[in-house]
Amino acid sequence: MTELDLQIACEFDNLPSFEQFQLWADKALSHYREDAELTIVISDEAQSQQLNNDYRGKDKPTNVLSFPFEAPPGIELPLVGDLIICPAIVLAESIEQEKAFHDHFAHMVIHGCLHLLGFDHIKDEDALEMESIEKQLLADLNIADPYRDDI
Repeated sequence: MTELDLQIACEFDNLPSFEQFQLWADKALSHYREDAELTIVISDEAQSQQLNNDYRGKDKPTNVLSFPFEAPPGIELPLVGDLIICPAIVLAESIEQEKAFHDHFAHMVIHGCLHLLGFDHIKDEDALEMESIEKQLLADLNIADPYRDDI
């Protein structure tokens, strides 16, 4: 089971519960890691924008940022890394894409966890693999295909 450290760093209404975050993280990580430790930080738009600018060169807030943990050579730790999620952006996207807020939040947690595990979507074939995994994990949670409008 994933050991989750959930840090709420901003005020926001209707956030998912700790149990929901735990379920989503477990769903994404348990297929690949027997033991995993994960930190999820719920951030405001200013922090999201600052981190996105500092680490990705994009001067705007974003839905989820993934920071994989890289252990020093010879050190084995179950820590996979940190996710920084901005609920204001997740809410805006859920409204724009006509998705339930918590369903879109589940997608962001799963998407971010897959990034922490090394999955990416820069190349088309990698994007197809990652999206396929996301769709299956979300379907297992009775959440509709998040890419349905892209088909």
